[in-house]
Amino acid sequence: MTEVKDYIRTIPDFPHEGILFRDVTTLFASPRGFRMAIDQLLHPYSGMRFDKVVGLEARGFILGGAVAHQLSAGFVPIRKKGKLPAATIGQAYQLEYGEAEVEIHDDAIEPGEKILLVDDLLATGGTAEAGVKLIEKLGGEVIGCAFIVDLPDLGGRAKLESLDMDVHALCVYEGL
Repeated sequence: MTEVKDYIRTIPDFPHEGILFRDVTTLFASPRGFRMAIDQLLHPYSGMRFDKVVGLEARGFILGGAVAHQLSAGFVPIRKKGKLPAATIGQAYQLEYGEAEVEIHDDAIEPGEKILLVDDLLATGGTAEAGVKLIEKLGGEVIGCAFIVDLPDLGGRAKLESLDMDVHALCVYEGL
């Protein structure tokens, strides 16, 4: 296998009929594939300094920890509401049917820190947008948003780019 996309399996009709689920756990399970993904996530930011890598729950934690290690940066999780133990700030975002909220510790990022936001998948962009807003509320500067998979038909890239975010994705899957 020579591309990151080769390590990602597609599962039809999950979680609902008509959906093609892009499963990155097979990528994570392959030492070569995982290393390739981390290296490629970092490539556009070569030579740049980051203070922190922020990972979105939950697969963003796996990627974010590895990316932070490579950058010699700190790692900060953004979690679902109620999962972090200390004082937090939250940001609501829209789901297909309803609303959800993510949180970050209120002391996780210092004003002026340079941040790379990382997750496995960019779909509608709701969670990533909420992450960007939380980072900015704390005074952090989001330098880039890096993803393994982009599903452009769902509008997430356009949403982040409308916030003047630099978006980097390793694989693009058209359609749903």
